[in-house]
Parts: sequence; structure tokens; C-alpha cells
Amino acid sequence: MAKVRFSRWQALSGLLLAFMAAAGAAEPVPVATAASAAADGSRWVRAPRLYGRITAQELGLVINTADPYSVAVGEHYARRRGIPAGQVLRVELPVRPSLTREEFEALDQTLRSQMPEHVNGLALAWVQPYAVECNSLTGALGMGLQPGLCAQSCAATRASPYTSYFGARPWLVLGLRPAMQLAARTVPAALAMIERGIAADHRLAEGVAEPAMAYLAATPDAARNVRERLFPPAGPVPGAAGFEVARVRSEALPPLRRILIYETGLARVPAPLGGEWLPGALADHLTSFGGQLDRPVGDAQMNVLDWIDAGATASYGTVSEPCNHLQKFPYPQLLIQSYAQGVSALEAYWHSVAWPAQGVFVGEPLAAPFAPVPIP
Repeated sequence: MAKVRFSRWQALSGLLLAFMAAAGAAEPVPVATAASAAADGSRWVRAPRLYGRITAQELGLVINTADPYSVAVGEHYARRRGIPAGQVLRVELPVRPSLTREEFEALDQTLRSQMPEHVNGLALAWVQPYAVECNSLTGALGMGLQPGLCAQSCAATRASPYTSYFGARPWLVLGLRPAMQLAARTVPAALAMIERGIAADHRLAEGVAEPAMAYLAATPDAARNVRERLFPPAGPVPGAAGFEVARVRSEALPPLRRILIYETGLARVPAPLGGEWLPGALADHLTSFGGQLDRPVGDAQMNVLDWIDAGATASYGTVSEPCNHLQKFPYPQLLIQSYAQGVSALEAYWHSVAWPAQGVFVGEPLAAPFAPVPIP
């Protein structure tokens, strides 16, 4: 029976990728320079039912002993989330933006040989490294390195089999471990992010008096606004009590309250960085280099760590020029619907990106505001 369900969702995933490709620009272009027409989204796509979620008992934690940030954040995370000692791996890596291919292969082999087989996801306790040549580190560890990417970073990349999988054991079934970096600008900021993730758990599982909000912001930046055509209608999220979508414009934002998801397309986002963020909030902006985590505050291309500073719990950005392929960025409807089904931030983000080779996933991976309350 499980095999039949998997085949049906594989077919649905293929249709979804085709829909995303059809909705995108005929010729995706460098986000920094090009323009694309936007089309209005008017309906929800039907998302598959997801089963189970990755918890602390299935999450591997990797600490870089050469990095004081990594040691402090990783050890704190292991304590606060109760990561079993056998799932904590200590390695020694250079603290710089990118690993060489040889350094990555050594890390990958260490993880494959030493991480227990029941571990189905990874938390990387550091800010740097975040890339392997033109690949993101989280993408390379999850799906394997794509060495030819630097020759043409705007080309299509390998499709993620995770978008065609609906369970909580991707390593056992697919040989893939979705990964996320516990990255923030300082140790205190990382500890605060971890606490937000913990506070999110089960928070929205039984409904709330005032809804959590998914703000989807259209912008006048034509090249970066391509996801607008994938935005769902404003109003309640199907099957998720107490969760609503608001479609807004970046030039005339209303007061932003109870933000659980925020997605937009700009090089820099001056607002909603002062909005009211719920624990477990996910936020990202479609731009070329948001995943380059060493970009300074105020740089022309906003770093995704600005979202973490503002109060988000997880984010996503690309580390090399992706062009504005819709498949290389989170698909808003799948991100919203996956999260609303009770999976973790790690799983929801990975489910929403069809081509994640260039994208770095950042945040507290286990945050799960819609996860069912455990039965005593």
C-alpha cells in the first residue's frame, strides 16, 4: 500500500514541477538584472497528505570543534532539544564561506559512516561554511554535490526526490537527509532562535482565538516578484484552523501581526522586519545571494540572517546566481500547506523547494507549531 501511495505522489510531484515551470518566465534570467511578467494566482493546489515528522530522536547534530560559535550553539541545542549523544557528531572544518570539493567529500563520508541509520535529518551548528563551490552545503549534504553547477549556475539543477516523498524517514527510503544550519549573527541570537523554535511546538495545533498569518507580499521588482503567480488566494488555509493568508503589496504594507510565514521578492526588505513574529515563523525573500551568510548588514543583497535577527525562526536563500527559476525557491503554497500539516520547519522548507542545490536552509529545524499535542 505504501508503495502505491508513493507512486501516486510521484505523479503529482511531476505535475507540480510542470506547473511551476509553466508559471515561470520562459527564459529564467539573472535576478539582479531581468524582468518577468507576473500573473495572478487564484486557487490552491491540492497538497499531498504528509505522515509523521522528524523529531529530536531522528535528528543528527554536527558540531565544528574548530569554531567556538559552533561548539557553544551545538552543545546548547543538544541539551535543549534532547538530541541523543549518539546522534551528535563532532568534526573539524575550516571556518570560511566555502568548502573545497575534497573537504566536502571528507565531511560527507564521515557523516555517512558515523551517523546512525535511524537519523533522517541534520542540524549543522555553524554559520560558515555554507557552500561547496557553487552548491549550498545543505543542498550538497542532502542530495549530493553537483560539480558542474559552477559552469552554468543559471541552468536547471537536479530535482529533489524529497518533493515526491510524504513520510518522515527520507534517509531510509530515499538515501537523503534534509539539512539546516543553526545560523545566526551571534551566539545569543542563535540561542534566541532555538528558544523560538522550542516555543513554537504544538502552539497552533488546537486552533487559536486570533489566526496566525501567512503574508505574501508582491513587489514592483519584476525579476524578483515571479512567485506572485504562485500565491494562493487570500483567506483561510484549507484544513488548518486558525491560519490565514494575506496578500499584500510591499509598497503599502498594513500592520503585520502574528506573522507565521512571510514571502516576498526584493534585494532588500526594509519591512516587515519590525513586525510581530510568532515562534516558529518562516520568512524568505527571492533574490540572488540571500544565502551568502557572510554578507554584512546593509549590503545591497539582504542576507537571510536579517530575518533571523528580526524574529523569524527559519529562512532560505541561494549561495550562487540561480536566475529566477521558481523551482530554486520555496513554493509558497507547498510551504504553507506542509507546515500546516504539523511537520517541522526543516521538512516544510525542504518539501517546498524542487531544485535545492544552490539554496541554504537556515534556522531551528525542529520547530513544529501545528504538530499534534502529545498524548500523555
